[in-house]
Amino acid sequence: MSAELGGRTGLQGKLSQWLRGRRPKEAAGDGGREALLLAAAATGLPLSPAAHPAGYRCSCERVGCPTPARHPVSFAWQTQSTTDRAQIERWARHQPEANFITATGMVHDVLDVPLEAGREALERLLAAGIEVGPVAESDDGRLLFFSLTRGTPEDEDEWWPCELDCHPETMDEHPGLRWHCRGSYVLVPPARLPGDGQGVHWVRGLEHPLPDPLTLLETLTDACARYAGQEPDHVSAAWPLRRH
Repeated sequence: MSAELGGRTGLQGKLSQWLRGRRPKEAAGDGGREALLLAAAATGLPLSPAAHPAGYRCSCERVGCPTPARHPVSFAWQTQSTTDRAQIERWARHQPEANFITATGMVHDVLDVPLEAGREALERLLAAGIEVGPVAESDDGRLLFFSLTRGTPEDEDEWWPCELDCHPETMDEHPGLRWHCRGSYVLVPPARLPGDGQGVHWVRGLEHPLPDPLTLLETLTDACARYAGQEPDHVSAAWPLRRH
């Protein structure tokens, strides 16, 4: 998979041609939301509709929703997630307020870190000439580093069930570095969060190839450790990597 997606020359070329061919009116009226979603799908990120803010609450209307505007609208989101352009266009146009999630562990993983630690790590990685890949910022204080997946390695001995793995229902247990892989998801930009002007947006766009997550891991965990003292007493910065 790394060989297929690391260079991604074909996908990158198709994406560039597709973006150049878009008519302005196709993206008008939604701030370019549909175009950005289709661009994400064109680079291989599987998408599925998610809840959206309803004032300061979640559109699901669940009392005390633990992840307002952040969760899929369907329990079948893993099988529903797709890169099919026609389907994503239908969803985007029929659900104009919906956020979208991207299912991780299929094509990509996401290393999700506290904002300040992530910014420090991003500066260090770029200064060292390391290919970082796409990065999104969430206005609730997280930075999301998109990478190639480690979810289905050729050598199963390289698969680890470790505390870095983050599933949607265990996110609160991973306040430092969260590793979204098989069975998890994140919001894909553009997305809106409860609160005035809060959302998720790209810091580095999808034109950057997905890197191997292990090239980012040491710098990210080190940056999280540096900021551990700035978090509440019950919060730890990051968990050690453990394998079978």
